[in-house]
Amino acid sequence: MRKKYRDLFSVKSKCKPGPKGPGKEVIQAILEFKKRNPRCGCPRISEQISATFGIEIDKDIVRRVLAKYFKPTGTGDGPSWLTFLGHSKDSLWSIDLFRTESINLKTHWVLVVMDQYSRRIIGFGVQAIAVDGPALCRMFNEAIACSGIPKRLSYDHDPLFKYLQWKANLRILDIESIRTVPYVPSSHPFIERKVGSIRREYLDHVFYWNGVDLERKLEEFKGYFNGDRVHAGILGSTPNKRAEVAKIEIANFANYKWRLQCNGLFEMPMAA
Repeated sequence: MRKKYRDLFSVKSKCKPGPKGPGKEVIQAILEFKKRNPRCGCPRISEQISATFGIEIDKDIVRRVLAKYFKPTGTGDGPSWLTFLGHSKDSLWSIDLFRTESINLKTHWVLVVMDQYSRRIIGFGVQAIAVDGPALCRMFNEAIACSGIPKRLSYDHDPLFKYLQWKANLRILDIESIRTVPYVPSSHPFIERKVGSIRREYLDHVFYWNGVDLERKLEEFKGYFNGDRVHAGILGSTPNKRAEVAKIEIANFANYKWRLQCNGLFEMPMAA
């Protein structure tokens, strides 16, 4: 009711109409150009349309047209370069370091090596003192001692990876190094999530006395993680099955048993 009287008796403001937008032909040309050249930005599109059709069109008009009418097909939303390389079997491994404390509150460094294709933990390297170049090489060589050598190795910009001994070790092993984007953990997501899983699911719930005890417990977790723990990122499969190094026996609901893992921290169903 109030709106009706407001419209009837209010003073009519004389506002000039806004500028007319581009015509349908111009909009169609902008959308078609963007579709055929997805890497071109608004300034390039506006200049190209102006030069081709002899009209003046601003880059902001192109931006508004694309925001309203253009719907990307998803071709630019594909996997990252690291993910693409990781989809090739045995072609890319990733490494990362983290610290943990023993029951005596002594700090230990842990190096994690994983295969990005299968999400399989390759191995661990443990150091009870501060890590330098030679210690980093020793930890890495121990972690991969029983698993061969990868073609490529990805790691972040931690200062430890700048040691000349580390670079020389990769050259000797003929491993191509791939660095991630600086200060962007999401560019190295698989190994970062792996470290988080090791902490949340295991190390936050167990105690260890020294480096030897930590290595033993990490090996137990490696067996559970690779052989029994399923992963959504590999379609509910286990890393060993993904890597084709083991087969899972299908259990029967009428006859199955539970197997204890990591000293009873996990209980997994299995075929009897």
